[in-house]
Amino acid sequence: MWFLAGTFGGQVKRACKVPGGRPIAVPVINHVGDRASCTAFMSGASGTVLFDGKVVAPEAYEGDSITVRGAQGNPVTGEERRFTATGCGLWVQLPPPAPGTHALKVRGRSGDFAIVVDYALTVAASAT
Repeated sequence: MWFLAGTFGGQVKRACKVPGGRPIAVPVINHVGDRASCTAFMSGASGTVLFDGKVVAPEAYEGDSITVRGAQGNPVTGEERRFTATGCGLWVQLPPPAPGTHALKVRGRSGDFAIVVDYALTVAASAT
């Protein structure tokens, strides 16, 4: 699985190289907090994804217990420490794309939090 990064909101354009033969996972809109904040976040969560112009339906994850191991200076806690929280959001998983260039457009919103991410993906030929 090849994970593409989410954002902390706003609009961004990214160019990424992806190894061949790997499925891709990308957050449409997501949140880390406690069970109550995830419930509130998911009540207003919506998103759309286009992969090479075709609609891909996101999957909803209402609230799963996750363990996070933060590195020093990370943008969430700023500290190097491990913590348990609830993770929720809308995600898309794509089967391994064909080698070549692809466009991935991700739009997500929950309340006042919104993201717009355009990826230019270059998928390498699969290693044999």
